[in-house]
Amino acid sequence: MMTRPSLKETNFNLPGQLNLYRGKVRDVYSFEKSLLMVASDRISAFDVVLPKPIPYKGQILNQIASEFLNSTKHIVPNWLDSTPDPNVSVGKYCDAFQVEMVIRGYLTGHAWREYRDGKRTLCGVPMPDGLSENDKFPNPIITPTTKAHEGHDEDISREEILAQGIVSEEDYLKLEKYTRELFDFGTKVANERGLILVDTKYEFGTHQGEIFLIDEIHTPDSSRYFYKDGYEDRQEKGEKQKQLSKEFVRQWLIENGFQGKEGQQVPEMTEEIVNNISDRYVELYEKVTGNKFVAPTDQNLVERIESNIKKIL
Repeated sequence: MMTRPSLKETNFNLPGQLNLYRGKVRDVYSFEKSLLMVASDRISAFDVVLPKPIPYKGQILNQIASEFLNSTKHIVPNWLDSTPDPNVSVGKYCDAFQVEMVIRGYLTGHAWREYRDGKRTLCGVPMPDGLSENDKFPNPIITPTTKAHEGHDEDISREEILAQGIVSEEDYLKLEKYTRELFDFGTKVANERGLILVDTKYEFGTHQGEIFLIDEIHTPDSSRYFYKDGYEDRQEKGEKQKQLSKEFVRQWLIENGFQGKEGQQVPEMTEEIVNNISDRYVELYEKVTGNKFVAPTDQNLVERIESNIKKIL
């Protein structure tokens, strides 16, 4: 069996490049008037970058994000200008708001863990009594987090955001409106493809005084999906939902004694586990986009990416 190529990081020295910032999963190159993001195959969970990259993951994130960014421009303008390579996006530099707009349609993940522990408000938003894990909320709830450059993002309420002046009230109301409209759009697309968009996050910034959608949207790193078929039946029986998201990676880590806490060791990622995660990303790509995934034939991804970038600079 041929080894699947993977991209751990890039260290390009590109014409006109001002800076390279390495995020958890992306290498971000800044230029005078634009940003170039390379989606690597690094994977993070509990705010920790895991030791092994996941083949195809970067390409999948980049291609899902570009598809959704291109199809939501009627809702809100966004930063993306072009995708010169399956792993690369180029676009406008925006000043990011220091909050992430998390929206949840269902009680799962972090929200469920808080609820299970007896909390009935999340980020200042009330959650009704009597819900079970993975139940649908009566209406989607917006539960923002702070944007941490290092360490954990923290839950924050709308009231705290406004009181601390992190975002003006006028802008924050627009962010909420865009968040709900984007989530409605993503929900409809997921529904057409036999999926439920459970929760997701959006990031926004400003460009020339206008609010722009930035980063990625509706990808398995920023969103959680359930299979629609059998959802009701599984809920009635109290069974776990069949999902396509990064949550299965978190669950695997939890089961093996890792939640990103001090002193904990990341469990060994065997080739079988890495390829299994890779297969799940491919499955999600095909379900979410309705397209067949085309795996890269190049073993040297860095060379291909650099060549494609230099064609547009």
